[in-house]
Formats: sequence, C-alpha cells, structure tokens
Amino acid sequence: MDNLLQFFPDLNPLQIEQFKQLEPLYREWNAKINVISRKDIDNLYEHHILHSLAIAAFFSFSNHTILDVGTGGGFPGIPLAILFPDCQFTLIDAIGKKIKVVEQVSKTLGLTNVKALHINVKEHKQMYNYVVSRAVCNFNEFVSLTRKNLKPSPKGGIIYLKGGDLDNELEKFKHIVQVFNIYDKMPIPFFETKKIVWLKTNLLNH
Repeated sequence: MDNLLQFFPDLNPLQIEQFKQLEPLYREWNAKINVISRKDIDNLYEHHILHSLAIAAFFSFSNHTILDVGTGGGFPGIPLAILFPDCQFTLIDAIGKKIKVVEQVSKTLGLTNVKALHINVKEHKQMYNYVVSRAVCNFNEFVSLTRKNLKPSPKGGIIYLKGGDLDNELEKFKHIVQVFNIYDKMPIPFFETKKIVWLKTNLLNH
C-alpha cells in the first residue's frame, strides 16, 4: 500500500479506503476461488494492483469506456475503476467463477462503474474506447480477437501489459505500436522487465 501512495499521491479518501479493502477482500475470496496463486497473494499490491495501475502512469482516462479482456479476478479492471470513477469498465472472462469474484469485490467496494460478464471475447460484440488486458495470449492473437471491440476514433486503442522480450511477438506491428517500460515510471525491481504495448485504434485499418 505504501508504494501505491508513493506513485499515486493524489488519491482521495474514498479511493484510499477502497484500495485498502482490496487485500482482505482478495484473501477472503482467494481462499474460496483461486484467482491469484497462493504464494503470490502476499504480493497483491505490487504484482497485481500496482501492475494494473501502471497503465495510469502512462495514460489518463476521462469519461471513456474500457473493456478488460480475460480479467481473471479483476486485473487490471478493478484498480483502474477505482482510480477513474468517471469511466465505465466492462470486465470479461470465460471462467464464470472468476467473474463471480469480480462481481462480489466490485459490490463490496461500491464500484458502480464496473460491469462483469461471463463471456468469451470471441462472442462479445460491444465497442469501447479502449481495450486493456494483462498478457492473456500472444499480442497478434489479441489484436485479432479484440479489434472488433474498438470504436472507430482518433483516440483510444489497445493497452496491453506484457513482460519479457517482445521483439518477435511485435514484429508485425513494430511500425505502429509504442512500447513503454513500466520501470521508467515505477522503479521497482518487479517492473524491470514489464512493459505496456500501446496500439492506437486509428492505426488499425478499420
């Protein structure tokens, strides 16, 4: 939680309280439904919440609609929904029990800007300003699956959290993507190899 306040010092009291509630909530739910690996739950704030919020270190949302694909237990969607209460977030996952956790956590926190859907992205047709995700598959495949969900707009696009060497994976898109190193904005050892891949909607031939 200290790192969170270090990198996001402008949180209001409600947001601070919501972020504080996340650890007991996820510990409780994780004991019933495994959405975070047992040994990683102790690193919840750094590996999951702060990693999700890394997007906000590079992007700011205002009155946007955002789709979180393969959200799992609610990452990056729930931390971003706390940070951007004026945006509408739709969190989808093909595994129903994970969506149950998202629904219950959102309800307990009083997040009225989160909608959770048990659906495969292939079947989801709604369109949004942004699509976000944490490394659910190869980037090429992700673009193929989600380009239909982007509203044609000069703003917006795909924001993808991924780690490691991405050269081969991004070869096809190397002239149109931007890659940000999270460590540049959040110098914590965990983020040394973590990146954000940014592909603007208007560069994807709609």
